[in-house]
Amino acid sequence: MKKILFISTVLILTLIYSCKDSFMQTVPLGMASDNMFYSEKGVNSLLTGAYSMIDGAWQTDGASWAASVDNWVWGGVASDDAYKGTSYGDQPPINSIEIYQAISTNDYVANRWHLLYDGIARTNDCLKALKVAIDNKNIEAAPAAEIEAEAKFLRAWFHFEQKRVFNNIPYITETADPATVTNTVDAWPLIEADLKAAVSVLPESQTEVGRPTKYAAEAVLARVYLFQQKWTDAQPLLDDIINSGKYSLMPNYSDNYMIAQRNNKESIFEIQYSVNDGADGSSNAGWGSSLNFPQGGPFGTCCGFYQPSQNLVNAFKVDANGLPLFDTFNSDDIKNDEFVDPTESFEIDQRPVDPRLDHTVGRRGIPYLDWGINPGKIWTREVANGGPYMYVKNMFKKSEKGNFSTTTGWATGVNANNYRAYRLAHVYLWRAEVAAQQNDLATALKYVNMVRQRAADSKLMGKGTQVIGSDGKVSGYTIDMSQPAANYNVGLYPAFTSKDQALKAIQWEIRLEFGMEGLRFFDLVRWGIAAPTLNAYVAKEKTLRLYLKDANFTAGKNEYWPLPQVQLDLENKNGEILKQNPGY
Repeated sequence: MKKILFISTVLILTLIYSCKDSFMQTVPLGMASDNMFYSEKGVNSLLTGAYSMIDGAWQTDGASWAASVDNWVWGGVASDDAYKGTSYGDQPPINSIEIYQAISTNDYVANRWHLLYDGIARTNDCLKALKVAIDNKNIEAAPAAEIEAEAKFLRAWFHFEQKRVFNNIPYITETADPATVTNTVDAWPLIEADLKAAVSVLPESQTEVGRPTKYAAEAVLARVYLFQQKWTDAQPLLDDIINSGKYSLMPNYSDNYMIAQRNNKESIFEIQYSVNDGADGSSNAGWGSSLNFPQGGPFGTCCGFYQPSQNLVNAFKVDANGLPLFDTFNSDDIKNDEFVDPTESFEIDQRPVDPRLDHTVGRRGIPYLDWGINPGKIWTREVANGGPYMYVKNMFKKSEKGNFSTTTGWATGVNANNYRAYRLAHVYLWRAEVAAQQNDLATALKYVNMVRQRAADSKLMGKGTQVIGSDGKVSGYTIDMSQPAANYNVGLYPAFTSKDQALKAIQWEIRLEFGMEGLRFFDLVRWGIAAPTLNAYVAKEKTLRLYLKDANFTAGKNEYWPLPQVQLDLENKNGEILKQNPGY
């Protein structure tokens, strides 16, 4: 089966001007005439170029980190899920994002904007070339319709990504002059229109893995409706995906993060990653998150960014019935080894936790995939800055190193572990949210408990026992794979007694199920609880991470980020085209 890789290919179109001398009409070597794109093959090449921008494409200057498909900066570091990690002086533009003080000249703001609008430009180039190919009868109706649908899916995707970060954005179509499109027109209806067009044409399944299906487009459209609180519009889309019978939850939660389980039966749309395929530094392997691997220990990876927060770890606590501690989860911390030397004895916290904690967060005394028992903070880059925890979901196994991880380039963590952008668990929990909003508490309960039952069945196995040498110091660990790694307990909700209780449970479940996957900040904003949640977070966390001492989330401003100053300077005519966001 073929796979559409979101490759980092730059397609260069050159206009060839007419001239009497024939040699002046020769296309220079390495350049492409626009005429070659006016065919099915040519238009598909342009479409592939648009796909490449889903992960920001490979940029030697690091710009792709700001446009990473997993939104680790904007959805993760800006939330209560994660710290920037690494050292304070590495990639300093993220520091101001983490404390909600980014300004319009921040490099990450500018890079995010221009890379995603590059993706939009590529979709529009594809659509323009497609029209010429159709007019010239160089393409059949069926492939033309599918290419148009995929291009509109991608155009909606890129605009939706921008909308969640900048809110007031210009929506650029293939017939528009980008220099004249304002950002004062609501982009939501335009995003919806492109996705509806995609839903009406895309097939229920694709022979080439990586191309979107009808159900992928429905999932994105349903999420767009959730951001607008259009519950009745989202419901039939979510029901159609569920009732299609094409998807089911994988048996183990961790199946969704294993390279060997890519494109599995739970997956609705994955971003396809590939390593050691001839691309420079394996640039087709999720370069946007290439910094987010351990720098320390036996891994040989880089660079220690994107570390889980203590707040996230605490959120996985449960009571005696295996249910979350909504109001008291953060009153004290699950034990960590931040101030414990690796040679000193350290016993893991024995309180019950949801097992998704250890499928998401690497912590001392727990197996880290097949790399062995995590011996503690020596596996992290700079504990004082980023804390003692490590990210798990993006990492490859020791047994996969070199095969499914890159063997070239300096970003040695990039690997073939696809980013699962949309899967059935998203749909179940969004359907539960819609049901709760409609006061259908029985349906909400059903879908939440389906996800929780899978979590209950997903205990991480491998109990570690410290080996204490004659000098009284820890020299290593033994591991018993027949025993759970920690005290795990997940209970099902017996009932939801009110809409408010149901929504709190669903919001909590979304955090636990998709921890560190770049959703958190955007969800807090759409739920209208970003300011109180994040200010409560930094109030405690600044006692652990001193760089958070000046953090403060301002309601009415920090839900979105400033438009880049360079764009305002380039396009604005006395402020008539682009308006800066409130508060900046």
